Amino acid sequence: MSENTPLLSVKNLTATLATRFETVEAVRGISFDIAKGESLGFVGESGCGKSVTARAVMRLAAEGTAVALGGAVMFKGRDLLKISDQDILDVRGRQIAMVFQDPMSSLNPVMTVGSQLDDILRRHLNLTKKQARVRTLELLNAVGIPNAASRVDDHPHQFSGGQRQRIMIAIAISCDPELLIADEPTTALDVTVQAQILRLLMKLRDERGMSLMLITHDFGVVAGMVERVNVMYRGEIVETGAVDDIFANPQHAYTQSLLAAVPRLERAGELAS
Repeated sequence: MSENTPLLSVKNLTATLATRFETVEAVRGISFDIAKGESLGFVGESGCGKSVTARAVMRLAAEGTAVALGGAVMFKGRDLLKISDQDILDVRGRQIAMVFQDPMSSLNPVMTVGSQLDDILRRHLNLTKKQARVRTLELLNAVGIPNAASRVDDHPHQFSGGQRQRIMIAIAISCDPELLIADEPTTALDVTVQAQILRLLMKLRDERGMSLMLITHDFGVVAGMVERVNVMYRGEIVETGAVDDIFANPQHAYTQSLLAAVPRLERAGELAS
């Protein structure tokens, strides 16, 4: 892969969701690129297709939903929509990782957080049990879990909401992925904890040189975290461009309405400080 080739190149992506009650075309022919080390935001209201797009990149379906995907998702020269089921399992977590909205639905409630991290490290990196535990403690410390050595064998319910999200971030970065997808990573957290989680994501992105795909409904969040943004509406990208350009001169009426709903644009400076 040459230096000018995007790390991720999505072309004419479609996603049709099917439940027992209905079939919905959730994503309709969207295209975008993410360069190595770049941060790209997706902004839009709930149900516009942001999370479906994120899951489509990893070939994941929401619980209770079947998904039919079309187009191409090129990652490091391979179309992730065409590789085998085993190959996509190798990509998930190892090369592309995802932080989901609700850590309690993503963490296994009957396993300790240490065991969950240990298992991932041993499966993807072939570490011994002892090596995995050392790495687990390093990761928990890196994401700011207090007294990690004494908390590593606690279960998810013994942690606060913000701490559970930090644990999910530790799991996501455990194998040093090249692309991190953060899907509404601060949902249901209070404002102070939201800011802490966003600062942590920026810090880890910068330290590790990861590309970041950030899904949010909050323009104030993308202002402080990404270089470019795609605005989604009803399954389509209706506007795309540099964050500063879109803030200064939004072209689409939907983008204008989203920006009008942001109470304080200077929030970006607060997050970055």
